Amino acid sequence: MFTSPRNKESNERVKDERREQILSNALILFAKKGFAATKITDISAASGFSQGLIYHYYQSKEEIFVALIKNAVAIMNAAAVELERLPLTPLEKIKLAIGKLLQGLEEGEQVAYHYLLINQAVISEAIPDEAKLIVEEQTLRYEVIARIISAGQREGSFKKYDARDMALLFWTSLNGLAIYKAGHADNFKVPDANILISMFVLENINSKEV
Repeated sequence: MFTSPRNKESNERVKDERREQILSNALILFAKKGFAATKITDISAASGFSQGLIYHYYQSKEEIFVALIKNAVAIMNAAAVELERLPLTPLEKIKLAIGKLLQGLEEGEQVAYHYLLINQAVISEAIPDEAKLIVEEQTLRYEVIARIISAGQREGSFKKYDARDMALLFWTSLNGLAIYKAGHADNFKVPDANILISMFVLENINSKEV
């Protein structure tokens, strides 16, 4: 039977929307219940799809979890690469990054849930090995922040600690805020960005430019 290009496009759009719906609902369930406690029946019920339809798109909950981890890490890495390319000073880049990340935490739950999933992949023994490997091997976002901090240290605007340690502090601070938000969404309020900025920037520089 002949299928017009328009119908093909429409079908692909429906498939993409269903995949997105499955992933979105699975993200919430994995974040709140944990990987081990979440079943395909839970994802099916939350998505409003039959289990058969879920399996049409994903072979298992493991595959869904891995897809979510891939998406989360890819988004973070892409944002880090784009940040590094911007024609800004290192100080401006760090301020922008902190501002955008805090804004993301404040405006949407999914950002916090992505952080929680990544933590599960690092800590839990029940997580698929493929998800663990993705998190362990994809360290680009840490490397980018470390390079930006190193450049800022050479310019004299950043504190003179090990840049890799500072990059780790950068991401774990935001990670901690995401975990806190996931558990206290109703009364969560992002802290003043200047608190985080002051952890990295020399006091005299920070007071002049913040």
